[in-house]
Amino acid sequence: MRVLAAMSGGVDSAVAAARAVDAGHEVVGVHLALSRQPASGRVGAHGCCTVEDAGDARRAADVLGIPFYVWDMSARFGRDVVDDFAAEYAAGRTPNPCVRCNERVKFSALLDRALALGFDALATGHYARVAPGPDGRAALFRAADRAKDQSYVLSVVPPERLAHALFPVGDAGDKDAVRAEAAERGLAVADKPDSHDICFVPDGDTRGWLAARVPRRRGQVVDSAGRVVGEHDGAVGYTVGQRRGLRLGVPAPDGRPRYVLEVSVTTNTVTVGPAEELDVDVVSGTSAVWCGPEPSAGSRLGAQLRAHGAEVPCVVEAAGDEPRVRLEQPARGVAPGQTLALYDGDRVVGSATVATAGRR
Repeated sequence: MRVLAAMSGGVDSAVAAARAVDAGHEVVGVHLALSRQPASGRVGAHGCCTVEDAGDARRAADVLGIPFYVWDMSARFGRDVVDDFAAEYAAGRTPNPCVRCNERVKFSALLDRALALGFDALATGHYARVAPGPDGRAALFRAADRAKDQSYVLSVVPPERLAHALFPVGDAGDKDAVRAEAAERGLAVADKPDSHDICFVPDGDTRGWLAARVPRRRGQVVDSAGRVVGEHDGAVGYTVGQRRGLRLGVPAPDGRPRYVLEVSVTTNTVTVGPAEELDVDVVSGTSAVWCGPEPSAGSRLGAQLRAHGAEVPCVVEAAGDEPRVRLEQPARGVAPGQTLALYDGDRVVGSATVATAGRR
């Protein structure tokens, strides 16, 4: 097959490209220039979109002996990921930009361009696996290494796109094995640190980043009984489950810490309360993507609500475009805008964007 290998400049994508070459595919490497500030460097950054990353990807391609290109997708990334991130927070939701990037850039814009250029598949360094599902179509499965599994952020990718996806490191034993393989292949990225945080917020200060882009109004912080306990300088940037930075003027009667329970941009109010009030057992979603047949009401599945969160047993109460599940164990701090991913064993059944979360 003709395979386009997305090379971020990290060790996982470099080894993925190498394994695609070993499999006998005709491989071409591509690095996505996603930053609106292409001159930005790695100093102080924890992302994956720097000039140095592009250089690391090029050197890996040279070692593998494959053609290499840099494609500028900064405008698409800016519109579909960065601007969307700000807009979601402005609406009082908590988005996952990695989910959005995989959905709209890496497995939409990039795959579309690859197919238009005559490639058969897109290979990435994600820790996940693709295999036939119950209906015979391509389905997404967890990686062999559960600690590095990234199927959650890929759960928004529909079967027709998964049919063109290759995840060559999905069956790797663990990250140490991938690094060892990279070293054996002479890839200089073998010891490169993993990227983390939000790539377009390199200093990790999400609230500061949002403050420069989303208008803010001072408002009240109230407890779950509606009593005013503090003041905020803008509800935007607060998220369900947050504890730090609340600046409460009235301590809790029992002296315990309080957390953000709800953010209302309509009333410009942040509601806080004790940790146990964060527990929810019913989650409803919207804009569902099903990777295979939709589950029927009463189906017992697993629900994951964060990229590295634990899977919680659940019962499906409704499917369709707006699924609803009942969690058999309470989950804490579930915010609108997060992704609900549903699993049947290691197989991804589907996903949806969390609309509401509460207690029965």
